[in-house]
Amino acid sequence: MQTDKIFYSLFQSFPSIFFAIIGDNTINVNAYQFVSVELKETAFRIDGVFMPTTETTNQPLYFVEVQFQLDPTFYRRFFAEIFLYLRQNESVNFWRAVVIYPQRSLDPSDQLPYQSLLNSSQVQRIYLDELDTTENSLQVAIVKLIIEREETAVDKGRELILQARQQLADEATRKQIVELIETILLLPVRPFFRELEEMLLRSKRLTTKLSVNSSWEPK
Repeated sequence: MQTDKIFYSLFQSFPSIFFAIIGDNTINVNAYQFVSVELKETAFRIDGVFMPTTETTNQPLYFVEVQFQLDPTFYRRFFAEIFLYLRQNESVNFWRAVVIYPQRSLDPSDQLPYQSLLNSSQVQRIYLDELDTTENSLQVAIVKLIIEREETAVDKGRELILQARQQLADEATRKQIVELIETILLLPVRPFFRELEEMLLRSKRLTTKLSVNSSWEPK
């Protein structure tokens, strides 16, 4: 999806944004490189991996997945890829997994086989619409712009461009950020979210209706 590409481009150019999203500002971002990896002798490819630049480091490797569509079996695929990677790369001792959703409703319910992992600190699920922009406001706000409603996205984008020009001293970085914001504003994802919200609302109404009908008994 187009959103996957913008996220991976974002993390490759500005890895600090990823660590701001997961709430860890203690990490030296220069000690990581963002790459995609092929799993040997399989059709699997992991598009987003933050890999320590030094193999001897105790810093964890981060598996990153951007999930902007409904996928009931997502966790089965995701963890299969992770454990296959670990099997093929025995030098990896420390790892974490981060899944980025636009909203909680896209988090699949098929979680029971992986419940202990999902409940642990080793796996972190990010819901963009619930992110707090109080700290690292510019970095997190740029990411949240991706899911900003169509009616307010342009105004929000203008605010962020002004904020970037005021806060960023380095001209090259400032130019990159402004171009990134402009690219996000051109993404055709907001109509998708509107359709998704309508679909989820219809599904909820149908479930409620079926529940009411099934509980009704003729006298």
